[in-house]
Amino acid sequence: MNKEKTKVYLYTRVLTVMQIDGYSLEAQKTKMKSFCDYNDYEIVGEYEDAG
Repeated sequence: MNKEKTKVYLYTRVLTVMQIDGYSLEAQKTKMKSFCDYNDYEIVGEYEDAG
């Protein structure tokens, strides 16, 4: 019997100038995707708030 993967959505956002300069939306996505791969989560959508 196959276990159904947990479905998740990625949500990236930038709130401050420091984040814009030091922690890009792409860097956030990369970390979240790695986390999902490690935990065997299924990414079903992505949302972005570029500020």
